[in-house]
Amino acid sequence: MIIGIPKEIKESEHRVGMTPSGVQTLIQNGHSVYVQKTAGEGSGYSDNDYLKVGAKVLKTIEEIYHISEMIIKVKEPLKKEYLLIKEGQIIYTFFHFASSEELTKAMINSKSICIAYETVENKDKSLPLLTPMSEVAGRMAAQQGAKYLEKHQKGCGILLGGVPGVNPAKAVVIGGGVVGTQSAKMLAGLGADVTILDISIDRLRELDDIMPKNVKTKFSSNYNINEAIKDAHLIVGAVLIPGAKAPNLISRDMLKNLSIGTVLVDVAVDQGGCFETTKPTTHKSPTYIIDDVLHYSVANMPGAVPMTSTEALTNATVGYAIEIANKGWRKACLENEPLKKGLNIINGNIVYKAVADAFDLNYTELNL
Repeated sequence: MIIGIPKEIKESEHRVGMTPSGVQTLIQNGHSVYVQKTAGEGSGYSDNDYLKVGAKVLKTIEEIYHISEMIIKVKEPLKKEYLLIKEGQIIYTFFHFASSEELTKAMINSKSICIAYETVENKDKSLPLLTPMSEVAGRMAAQQGAKYLEKHQKGCGILLGGVPGVNPAKAVVIGGGVVGTQSAKMLAGLGADVTILDISIDRLRELDDIMPKNVKTKFSSNYNINEAIKDAHLIVGAVLIPGAKAPNLISRDMLKNLSIGTVLVDVAVDQGGCFETTKPTTHKSPTYIIDDVLHYSVANMPGAVPMTSTEALTNATVGYAIEIANKGWRKACLENEPLKKGLNIINGNIVYKAVADAFDLNYTELNL
């Protein structure tokens, strides 16, 4: 199979779809790989690194899309890329369709094969391709929260861990999945007073066992969220419904209960956000203020640490990429149930129900 790796064009996105190591594995399996010039530089990989493992380097994104049977990316295609995608071409990347009707309709019109990293799902409900980026984003949420609590960043001016004789900051994490767990671990390590909420009692029991003493667990309900955030300095939104739009758990009206300079970090922004006031931001302009509450909602948080993120993502995606390339997408998905769940749009048909439901579009039951 001919595989193309374009340079990411999303603002401040420095990751690349595959490391030289991953590319070498694809080539060793008999496939041809074309990498766009300078695509890997943001992650620390030169064109020569790709050439050394047998890839070919092409100058433009147009050349990459034109020659390739499968495109391996990190982020969803942007408007500039829509018309470059060919009918029947496999696009293997993060899509987060439920947050963008425009993207969804563009991929329907392209009649491509859209395999979304975020909906590849194991039997135990874990998300093997989303997990490494969730781990990165969860840890970054704590880092960014700590930074934006500083007064010159428009935060309230509190140190997460406090000092002897002075109380630490209070942090609330909504969601006990991968993002929430990693956020809570980091916040606890920095000395904050942490409360983590989840709707699963079983998950709360697990968290109660593994978390340090400065992390308290709480069942997630509207009432409990309202009570928890009243005196919080930092709130992390970490709720995920695979493939679907995130629920709004903090409304605009609830902001009036928060103190001036409280920081909201919405890691669910890729799926529409779990705060009503969330809107996507960028690494260049990451925050905005509504009702004296600072919001951080960068839509590609792991893109800020590409040396870590690209390697972690490739480790997870390359095995499935080899299956797709070796067998073709249809046979690969027939034989691999988790990969099958990554199919979102096929030849103009939405085959992932949560995506169709997000925009009240036609859903076609998957039949391979």
